Amino acid sequence: FQMKTDSGYSTMAEQQKQEEKLWDALKLSAYVFSTGLLMFTASVNSVSWFTQNVTLDNFWQTTWLQFYDSFEGDEWTIFLLGAALVPALAFWGFNGILMVADITGKPTFITRYRIQLGKNDPVDTKKLCQAIYTALINQFLISLPMLVPMFHVMQWWGNTFSKELPTFQWFLVELSVFTIIEEILFYYTHRLVHHPVLYKHIHKKHHEWTAPIGVVSIYAHPIEHILSNTLPVMTGPMIMGSHIVSISAWFSLALITTSISHCGYHLPLLPSPEFHDFHHLKFNQCYGVLGVLDYLHGTDRVFRQTKAFERHKVLLGLTPLSESIPEAPRKAE
Repeated sequence: FQMKTDSGYSTMAEQQKQEEKLWDALKLSAYVFSTGLLMFTASVNSVSWFTQNVTLDNFWQTTWLQFYDSFEGDEWTIFLLGAALVPALAFWGFNGILMVADITGKPTFITRYRIQLGKNDPVDTKKLCQAIYTALINQFLISLPMLVPMFHVMQWWGNTFSKELPTFQWFLVELSVFTIIEEILFYYTHRLVHHPVLYKHIHKKHHEWTAPIGVVSIYAHPIEHILSNTLPVMTGPMIMGSHIVSISAWFSLALITTSISHCGYHLPLLPSPEFHDFHHLKFNQCYGVLGVLDYLHGTDRVFRQTKAFERHKVLLGLTPLSESIPEAPRKAE
């Protein structure tokens, strides 16, 4: 009788714990989406006022028409420039600045914000060259050919090369959809390649960098680059039938964001990279981008008990968070 009672209590306790976890996850999701809605509303109102008073919308529309006419409506060339060249320039331009700091340790005001102190100080140039080579291979031999079927899908929609640009309000809606789709696809494909069978042959390559740098964001096995890096970003625009300008902005934003997540520096005013940096450090935590699915699945439990979680916020001052929220001193053995 005692065993049954204990079992009953245990079952009820576990059920209550699961209900509390679900409720916490719902509250977190509500907070994320309500905050996003408020930011969306504020952005729409601000941008609407700005465009009405400064006629910025006419400027972009005129610029787009001039660009479109200069290529005589050659949709394939326009698509390549928007979906490949512009994002690549954004990626390598941003990472070029980071690599200078990684190699030379200058400017020192950037290196002060290093997350894993003492790592990549300076970066191993041989490993860096290998990472750059693999990133270029992934971009030109994998991502670029994948744009061919995407181009035909976008042509089928019929909106991608329209002479009329989408409104900024609609682009914000698309951006929200893209972000949600990327979070879902990236989280589950990322967990998939962490399965022991796949990890050894595929994902282990990416995790050679336990202290990552920006260019490592696309340093991956070809299969992983397709499943986790490219498809989650391409799927949203293909579902929405987005304009090439929206696609170009989204691809560039996605590449810069993932570079920030891997860069190894927690810089002022930029999104916090602590979440994904912790994943590279511990391997079995923090699989997603936003963190909502990690919370739902409990794959951020260890992360939430660390100083890195306390530092996981936008730095609004100039004092590095590694100084204001330092790691607890290790106990003497």
